[in-house]
Amino acid sequence: MLTGRSPSTSSDDRARPDVAVVGAGPIGLAVAWRCAARGLRVVVHDPASGSGASAVAAGMLSPVAEAYFGERQLTALLLASAALWPTFAAELTEATGAELGYRTDGTLMVGLTGDDLAEARRLWAYQQELGLPVTPLRPTELRDHEPALAPRVRGGALAPTDHQVDPRLLVPALRTAARRAGAVLVPQPVRHLSEVDARVTVVAAGCGAAALTGLPVRPVKGQILRLRAPGGVAPGFRHVIRGYADGEPVYLVPRADGEVVLGATVEERSDTTVTAGAVQRLLRAGVDLLPELAEYDLVEAVAGLRPGTPDNAPILGPLPGRPDVLAATGHHRHGIVLTPVTADLIAGLVTTGVPDPLLAPFRPDRFDSDAPASVGAAGSGAPAGADRPDSTMEEDRWS
Repeated sequence: MLTGRSPSTSSDDRARPDVAVVGAGPIGLAVAWRCAARGLRVVVHDPASGSGASAVAAGMLSPVAEAYFGERQLTALLLASAALWPTFAAELTEATGAELGYRTDGTLMVGLTGDDLAEARRLWAYQQELGLPVTPLRPTELRDHEPALAPRVRGGALAPTDHQVDPRLLVPALRTAARRAGAVLVPQPVRHLSEVDARVTVVAAGCGAAALTGLPVRPVKGQILRLRAPGGVAPGFRHVIRGYADGEPVYLVPRADGEVVLGATVEERSDTTVTAGAVQRLLRAGVDLLPELAEYDLVEAVAGLRPGTPDNAPILGPLPGRPDVLAATGHHRHGIVLTPVTADLIAGLVTTGVPDPLLAPFRPDRFDSDAPASVGAAGSGAPAGADRPDSTMEEDRWS
């Protein structure tokens, strides 16, 4: 527990940081901000803050649309964090004056063909069984919400509480908030935890956590496109749209400045090459759902790496045998939506030494052979020994 220092503490010890955060993506910066706001001395290590997956992520805050079979504990964490987002966004804007691109228009989930709709309805039924706010819509009702949708779309559903934020605005705002609260950013990499001298170390290094901690965090490649509406106007739709188009899962995220984020592939690979096939599939699916996208400018095609785990859930809490080292990594597709709850849970653990019950299903030792069953969908992740890239300092999600 870090609540203050004795007057007899040596000058060298008083100069030692209370908390060292490894990784300055959204997770690491939010943890640093929350810890510094509690009066702790915080240092953040990252050679290039905001240059990793957060620069590519779409920023959907979608605990309902992303509630998948067999992931009930993860869904509960997603819902808890999404509930924090309105206050979190307001506090961050108040602390920095920054615009975050936070929007509450909701998410439309759609199916282009009969087969697509049947697949989507299975998931919507499961989500409704969980008591989540999912309202099925007939095609006419769907187009009342979004007239730009293709006439071929067979049906859909509304998730009104699924929102969005712009990660390219979020990360600079978090960096500013952390600095204003007193955190010091050190633009240097950490190759080994022995290089870090602090009372508590928080590893929020995304895929790089594997090399630093030995945790089963693997890269999951995602390719994503950015389009822009012609003439500098806002896109012709306002909801986030997620759906299936001839079996291809796709999402479209509109920004007020005319940008549309179109994504994303999910590949068990560790390279960041953009491929022609992925671009073709994403564009075809996007245009099938929203024909007007064919007239938009294609301004960016990029790939990045999500930090995945064997059960697709984050790793949160102290390393086995190392109570002074806390993991805050492995958020896979959910790093942006889970930013507020992760920051609060980790900062609370740092300052009180008492783990919140929400942390229990996500502790690092759950992958040990004698640990309880994991929290994600059985068999939904790649083996823990999947190929891993060199250490990267970003923690993000892709969806």
